[in-house]
Amino acid sequence: MRKGGAPAASPAFFVVAPGSVAGLVPWLPTGWSAGGPWWGPVRVAGWALLGVSAALLLHAFARFALHGLGTPAPVAPTAHLVVTGAYRHVRNPMYVAVTAVILAQGLVLARPVLLGYAIAAWAVMAAFVIGYEEPKLREQFGQEYEDYRVAVRGWVPRLVPYRAGHADRSW
Repeated sequence: MRKGGAPAASPAFFVVAPGSVAGLVPWLPTGWSAGGPWWGPVRVAGWALLGVSAALLLHAFARFALHGLGTPAPVAPTAHLVVTGAYRHVRNPMYVAVTAVILAQGLVLARPVLLGYAIAAWAVMAAFVIGYEEPKLREQFGQEYEDYRVAVRGWVPRLVPYRAGHADRSW
């Protein structure tokens, strides 16, 4: 994808994919109304998690467009392996962020159904990563991806940022 096309296509994919998974689907059972009384600090934690997660999601999308020269959509993949920004800490920051957004909504709205949905959504995303994304990335980027995969965990962020091109297996 041309550098100019990725920033234009990413917002559309953002609305369709995370917008559906973390927006439309959670709205269906909740209507965005609170489920009942909930301990105040839990809601405050939910709002904080929502803010951080939304920022992470936007950051990860921007990295795909600006550094990878592509989109997260399988039909318009990146031309370059993205290992900058949040990707230096975790391989799947978009999926981590989407899961955290759903968890945050469950905390803010006092809706345990969203906590269960977050687990189910994560399981589907993890299966997609293992069954489709990782094999595609191995095929497209070869040893570069394999070095990155070995050094950076998929779901739990590492504290020390990964530096591409270095023999780094520390977690």
